[in-house]
Amino acid sequence: MGIKGDTCHTYTHHLLSAAARDLIPLTHLTSMESHRFLLGLCAFLQAYGSVSTESTCKLKAKFNLNSYKDVKKKVTVGGMFSVHQRIVSGTRNTSTLPVSSGCEGFNFRTFRWTQTMLFAIQEINARQDLLPNTDLGYVIYDSCFTISKAVEGTLTYLTGQDVAVPNYRCGTGAPLAALVGAGGSDLSIATARILGLYHFPQVSYFSSCSALQSKFQFPTFLRTIPNDQHQSTAMAKLVLHFGWTWVGTIAADDDYGKYGIKEFKEQVEEAGVCISFSETLPTVASPEDIVRVVDTVVGSTAKIIVVFASDVNLNPLIAELVRNNVTNRTWIASEAWVTSALINQPGISSVLGGTLGFGVRRANIPGLQEYLVRLDPYDNTLTEEFWETAFNCTLDYAKAMRQARLSSANGSLSRGARAVPEGLCNGKEDLLQLHNTYTDVSQLRITYNVYKAVYAVANALHNLEHCVVGQGPFNKNSCADITAFEPWQLMYYLKNVNFTVPHTAEEIYFDQGEVAGYYDIINWQFNDDGELSYVHVGNYTGTDPSTAKMEIWNSSIRWNNEQFEPPRSVCSEDCTPGTRKGIRQGEPVCCFDCIPCADGEISNITNARECIQCGEDYWSNEVRDRCIPKIIEFLAFGEPLGITLIVISAFGALITIGVMVVFLLNLSTPLVKANDPLLSFSLLFSLVVTFLCSIVYLGEPAPWSCMTSQVALALGFALCLASLMGKSVVLMLRARFLKAIRERAKATAKAAKAAAEAAANSDSPDVIVTNTTTTPTEVSAPSGPEVDVLTFGHQRLMAAVATLIQAAACTVWLIILPPHPVKNTAAQNVKIILECDVGSIVFICCIFGYDMLLALVAFIFAFMARKLEDHFSEAKCVTFGMLVFFIVWISFIPAYLSTRGKFMVAVQIFAILASSFGLLACIFLPKCYVLLVKPERNTEELMKPRPKPREGTATGTSASLASSGTSLNATTASTVID
Repeated sequence: MGIKGDTCHTYTHHLLSAAARDLIPLTHLTSMESHRFLLGLCAFLQAYGSVSTESTCKLKAKFNLNSYKDVKKKVTVGGMFSVHQRIVSGTRNTSTLPVSSGCEGFNFRTFRWTQTMLFAIQEINARQDLLPNTDLGYVIYDSCFTISKAVEGTLTYLTGQDVAVPNYRCGTGAPLAALVGAGGSDLSIATARILGLYHFPQVSYFSSCSALQSKFQFPTFLRTIPNDQHQSTAMAKLVLHFGWTWVGTIAADDDYGKYGIKEFKEQVEEAGVCISFSETLPTVASPEDIVRVVDTVVGSTAKIIVVFASDVNLNPLIAELVRNNVTNRTWIASEAWVTSALINQPGISSVLGGTLGFGVRRANIPGLQEYLVRLDPYDNTLTEEFWETAFNCTLDYAKAMRQARLSSANGSLSRGARAVPEGLCNGKEDLLQLHNTYTDVSQLRITYNVYKAVYAVANALHNLEHCVVGQGPFNKNSCADITAFEPWQLMYYLKNVNFTVPHTAEEIYFDQGEVAGYYDIINWQFNDDGELSYVHVGNYTGTDPSTAKMEIWNSSIRWNNEQFEPPRSVCSEDCTPGTRKGIRQGEPVCCFDCIPCADGEISNITNARECIQCGEDYWSNEVRDRCIPKIIEFLAFGEPLGITLIVISAFGALITIGVMVVFLLNLSTPLVKANDPLLSFSLLFSLVVTFLCSIVYLGEPAPWSCMTSQVALALGFALCLASLMGKSVVLMLRARFLKAIRERAKATAKAAKAAAEAAANSDSPDVIVTNTTTTPTEVSAPSGPEVDVLTFGHQRLMAAVATLIQAAACTVWLIILPPHPVKNTAAQNVKIILECDVGSIVFICCIFGYDMLLALVAFIFAFMARKLEDHFSEAKCVTFGMLVFFIVWISFIPAYLSTRGKFMVAVQIFAILASSFGLLACIFLPKCYVLLVKPERNTEELMKPRPKPREGTATGTSASLASSGTSLNATTASTVID
């Protein structure tokens, strides 16, 4: 059909006019680019003989396509199926003429899909309620599962002849309705880009890639299979349902695999699932790539592996997994291979047993199996190849003869062998005996999608044909002509089609070219004979992935190795309550260490990110999953230690009161009189106070007990020590006074002796020496008033003043910062120690420092008077009493600081009791001994001083000097002077 005599320039002018009417989509090009494009297009058409010029037109390429055709009908429906798995590898020699590659690897499953389209068209043509006046023809091409063949088929289909001419429909045949196909997502993307240029409708049955939902890129693409967004969401929900947090992914190196696995990973990672590995399956498998993927699977600890790939791409990997016996994995299958017989190889039960996958809606199509087995082997070259592949024979007699000669020993055949050579098909073989995927109609899922796609086109054509004139959807309410409609007109009806599928009652309509997302959840279960069953164990339904619902029947699932419990797939086991997650550096967040919570912290949930601090009054239990109230600790009255301390305190107070009673009964005796009864009673009273105040330290601290215990102790010791200080001062002064008297006596005696010696030597008659020596016993101490500079009144005044000073200090302490009960939560983690806070460290140090000062003064004065001789050695008693007091309280400090809780109180009480008992014993025990055991020594005579030792050791009295007077004879010599 040349345009003889016309130039390319003129032809380009016609093409520009067509572009101006939007017949050719050039809106994205500038005018100069459009001009250049059309000049190049003109040259292309010349090369194919469509435009005749003075130059010679050459055919650059001719496509080698397998097809089914019947175009002698009113409308032609296109189809595209991957009947073969791949193209034949060429030599890639650029020195020879390129030839369109052939195909190999016959696929029974996709061939069944092809026959289903033919069956659906035949069924539609036989119906009277659908397109009653129109018969459908068909043009079906084999894409060989490659993009190049899909593009070849699309261009050829649009042109209408074996020589593809872009932009032109060559021939006068029936109008083209739509293309059903083109199989895989990569193929549909390629064909949809071309068909979209011409607003040509395309209805896919198998292309689920989410990239195809873009109406900007693919304006005429529709599909009867759910968008992979639904499947990715379903897979993510399945993983989360079983609590798997450590999964591997394998995706085909095409748009189907990349988009599907990408959306799956985004959803599960957002939910906290980690990807152990992410491998890619090449579309053209190489042994090195397959081994690499297998090594990754074996080396990973992930037990769950999600696979987004077609059966053709996955098949080499499964074979290698079976060869390496890779078991103990659970595979999650996409709809492209979950029911594929291509994967069902011998020995896969140990590898793929327990597989879970998602299959599109399944249906039964009455009459399909009968149609499939009525196949005429001589009808078409594809049918012939199917027959020869299925029965492993040939329909070509000459070929069978050649094969028979090659297989014979001598190259000659008998007459019978020549008549029917071995390997020759008779064309009458029974397809039902095959039991292969072609005749297996138990899992019609993608097949059902093909069936629905054909019916969608037919219903759209029916609506187009039955448009009411004047009520049409096009310009001026016009309708399209079924015999000469444009593709974009049919696209309008396809987008708005709504019909019920025969035999299944499923309602089909397109929402932006998409159908609702529905999947059956399928479990691979093998019986004892190794036969595979696809068991329906759940459903996924959702028009919108965000509101989708999933139902799983866990009890129906049989897992890998025939287990009924779902496998665990985690990088790290869950952290139990009482621990928290510790992220490992450089590893996914699902890989972590479980770190026990610190003392006082808990975690009460599984996989806690951090531990929770218990409240101030609470502490963690042993497993650190619950906060429990801390143990309240104080030294109670009723516990054994408290009872012991009460008994000791009461015993001490009773003894002290008993001493007071003894002193009262002996109040008129010389011993009691000599010790200032009032001061002795004040001393005994203070000891009673110290004994009894230790009991106040027991029990739960209260404001009154805190103040009473501290103040009573301070005042009790202040009164006791002030009284002892008064006694010590008097003893010290007496000792010093007696020392001075003895020194004067010694001096006088020495002078008298010297005078006597002088008189004796002078022989004077006027001097009579009667006695020139004196003995120590003749030197007596002076009377009490001469010795005691400080009287009883002074002692009492000193004690009263010292005690009042302490009382004043305690009053100020109680007013400003009084002691009060507190809860000590820092001393011990698991306990709350109820104790008394002193209020002010300064006050407590000053107050008890003052007591220590009184004790130190009393000790110094008593120590200075330690050599004062009497029958009772009271100065020594006071000295020993103070030493005991100091030893007790010095020992108390480290003991107090090294204990915690109620034992601190016990140590303090022991110190109080020990010091009180020490003072009571050292000061009053000798006196009580005389009063009770040796009353004969309680006399005035014994209150006098004892004889001074001969060597001149210091002598004198203590208490006795206060009750008896002595006379001092400076010399025993009497001098008579005439």
